[in-house]
Amino acid sequence: MGQAGCKGLYQSLLDYKTEKYVIAKNKKVGLLYRLLQVSILTYLVVWVFLVKKCYQDTDTSLQSSIITKVKGVTFTNTSELGERLWDVVDYVVPPQGENVFFVVTNLVVTPNQRQDTCAESERIPDALCHEDSDCPPGKPVVAGNGVRSGRCLRAGSAQKGTCEIFAWCPVETKSRPVKPLLGEAEDFTVYIKNFIRFPKFNFSKTNVLDTRDKTFLKSCKFGPKNPYCPIFRLGSVVSWTGSNFREMAVQGGVIGIQIEWDCDLDRPPSECNPRYYFNRLDNRFSENSISSGYNFRFAKYYRDAAGVEFRTLFKAYGIRFDVMVNGKAGKFSIIPTIINVGSGVALMGVGSFFCDLVLIYFIKKSNFYRDKKYEEVRSGHQENGKVTVEPLQNLQAVEA
Repeated sequence: MGQAGCKGLYQSLLDYKTEKYVIAKNKKVGLLYRLLQVSILTYLVVWVFLVKKCYQDTDTSLQSSIITKVKGVTFTNTSELGERLWDVVDYVVPPQGENVFFVVTNLVVTPNQRQDTCAESERIPDALCHEDSDCPPGKPVVAGNGVRSGRCLRAGSAQKGTCEIFAWCPVETKSRPVKPLLGEAEDFTVYIKNFIRFPKFNFSKTNVLDTRDKTFLKSCKFGPKNPYCPIFRLGSVVSWTGSNFREMAVQGGVIGIQIEWDCDLDRPPSECNPRYYFNRLDNRFSENSISSGYNFRFAKYYRDAAGVEFRTLFKAYGIRFDVMVNGKAGKFSIIPTIINVGSGVALMGVGSFFCDLVLIYFIKKSNFYRDKKYEEVRSGHQENGKVTVEPLQNLQAVEA
């Protein structure tokens, strides 16, 4: 008995088993099945392969380097600074050129500051006082300019004054100019050079035209006809964000310049081109909001004939430019192709499963089709030492 069982198991390993199908002559379900097949095939070909290009291996680990250089000069004549020529060294921070740079467009200047005692600004709430006890000596003024000396300074017979402080005096008291000091910065230009590399495919490129013409960068301007000219006019960059340069130059702002590389490496390298997007990133919709604009302070230091240090304080308003780079590259690979084809074949099986549900559960003759699809068997009985199975029904082509 044991040998017979082992022999039967061995012989069964060499059997080939195939499925038995029921062909349902139902036009409605047949039409539904073909529609599902066409829909799945269309999704697979159009969306998966043509649009998403899922037959490609992709690389999103973009390596990028950015070099920026601003050019332009302007002339101003103010009471604080007198006649002055401004070049890139004066109005660009930082001067070495990175993916973030700031162009000064407006200034509040406080000249000839020296370390001394003077009255704190009335615009600082923590500096207001009624008597000397309100100004504890040695304690700094919160959000102020110096350290309290212990005296409350009042003008005339006024009951309210401000604390005397030890600081760089006189402190900044002027308000932001209504007209931008460097309004001519609208015509300045910025050179943005971008190197990119996709390490998986060892593919490199730059956004500058590969040419031997040394005058190219001095004469070209970025535009639809010159996508490989990386010279951008600042006024044009701001206008592409939907903003007005003169209005933005008064209190400053933040501009995002996004360079996107979407490269299909199955095509020639010349078709891998950068795309530029320009957006304003600060809160431009609330002009009177405390969060609007962009500014910071810096100072230039000097020494007089006696060797005493003094400085000129600048509160700079301007436009900050953030250059961001992202992208991906794709190239044909057999592995993702096989995976996505297999997924499409599996979806075809889902269509068959759905039509089976409709056929045996949701149409009028569902019981009839259910009986034809599923074969019932009685429990086996032994005849001459063999087990036989009696089918109730055979699976065959049926018509409604």
